[in-house]
Amino acid sequence: MNFDLAHYEARARDAVKVFWHNRAAAQNKQLEADLPDMGTRGAMTAGKNMDGFLALARMLIEDNGFANADICTQQRALTLPGFFRPTKIWDLLVMHQGNLVAAFEFKSQVGPSFGNNFNNRSEEAVGTAHDLWMAYRNGAFGKSAPRPFIGLIMLLEDCTEPNTPVAEREPHFPVDHAFKGQSYAQRHDLLCQRLVKEELYSSATLFASPHDAATNGRHRHLSQLAALETFVAKFMDHSQSLL
Repeated sequence: MNFDLAHYEARARDAVKVFWHNRAAAQNKQLEADLPDMGTRGAMTAGKNMDGFLALARMLIEDNGFANADICTQQRALTLPGFFRPTKIWDLLVMHQGNLVAAFEFKSQVGPSFGNNFNNRSEEAVGTAHDLWMAYRNGAFGKSAPRPFIGLIMLLEDCTEPNTPVAEREPHFPVDHAFKGQSYAQRHDLLCQRLVKEELYSSATLFASPHDAATNGRHRHLSQLAALETFVAKFMDHSQSLL
């Protein structure tokens, strides 16, 4: 299906601007005056760093036939049952005609502890998705519920350290060859690719963005599978299968 990628790329740049603006707001309130207007300006000015990506996801949902769906963004409506734990609070949920259409997670990583944070992000992403699918298979969302779209959007600070190759300790067994000689940025990208290939997430996108992107929203993707274009296309396909 054809779609206007430039439309989403422009909003993605705005989301990146919001991320860096909101991070800097505590140190420099003047930056708030330059925030891009994405329709939820007030919430973003006093909101979380990833609120711009939440607005991007909401636009994607509404553009693809779910404008009348219940798009949940308030914490009181973001809880889903789990399998290994009672509940999990997501970042955005889409409910339509009593069914769970989509669940989104938004994550970010800024230095300096790229190594520890990569491991934490990996464990969170795998555990969260596995818990949801086990709950789904056991009828937590209804015995005949359609398979939901599970999306992950990550922003990684694009600077020297996460782009430097990392050596791994191998005291007993060799590390997976795919990780050898890779940087943390490449490992994040491989994580996104494998989360999708193993069907833990319907799509996972990695934005690598430098700290100075507050003015221009500059970012890049490291692979096509973890790019915004792929994320948008997969959600569009999912939407068409339900409408």
